[in-house]
This record gives sequence, structure tokens and C-alpha cells, in this order.
Amino acid sequence: MGIPARTIAVIDDDLRVTESLINLLASCGYKAEGYYSVEQFLDSGGLQRSSCVITDVEMPKMSGLGLLHHINNTDTPLPVVIITGKPSEKSESFYLEKGAVGFFRKPVDGDALVDLLKGVCKGLASG
Repeated sequence: MGIPARTIAVIDDDLRVTESLINLLASCGYKAEGYYSVEQFLDSGGLQRSSCVITDVEMPKMSGLGLLHHINNTDTPLPVVIITGKPSEKSESFYLEKGAVGFFRKPVDGDALVDLLKGVCKGLASG
């Protein structure tokens, strides 16, 4: 029995965004799993299965920023990409200073996201 493939976790409470990003990643050869809350991601063991996380900022209960803080305080921190559709006084530099590897406003520029992932998720694409 081999080692299970690592995945990119996509976390957004908007089903359309989650599905769209999963489809984009799959079309580029990545294995992706979707979650509709941070709690669902953590409770289902998603953190242990993932090599990279793409998360929305504004979600019920724990936010994407809370997840970023949680991941950065684990024994094996993962690259985290922050996405948001809400205007905020917090800019890209704020999230990068907090430890994110990337920041995108919705609608997410798919080409730019995939280019970023090529650098931070080396070896995950199957194509």
C-alpha cells in the first residue's frame, strides 16, 4: 500500500467558488478537496491530507485568518493562499506578513493562482 496522494484543500463557504477552484486545479493536474468551513476541514482530517491550503477570509465561526494562524502554529505548517471577495482595509501585505504565501481578490485570477501553486506546491501536479 503506497503513501496517499497529498492534496490542495480549498475552503470557502460559497459552493460556487469552491467547485470552480476545484475544477480549475483538477484541469491543471492537481488533486483538490473542497470544504465549506474551516471546522469541516479540521474535523475531517483535511489538515493531515493537505500539502497546501486555499482559504476564504470571511467565513462563519473560524475565519481564514484564524486558520492561517492555526496552521502556522502546527509542527508542519503548510503554504496558505488567502482569497477574499469582501473589500477590507487589510491588504495583500497584511496577509503575507501573517504568513500567507499568496493573496487573491475574487474573482480569482486562475492563471496567477496556478502560477503561484507551481512554485509552492512542487510535485503535486500529476500532469
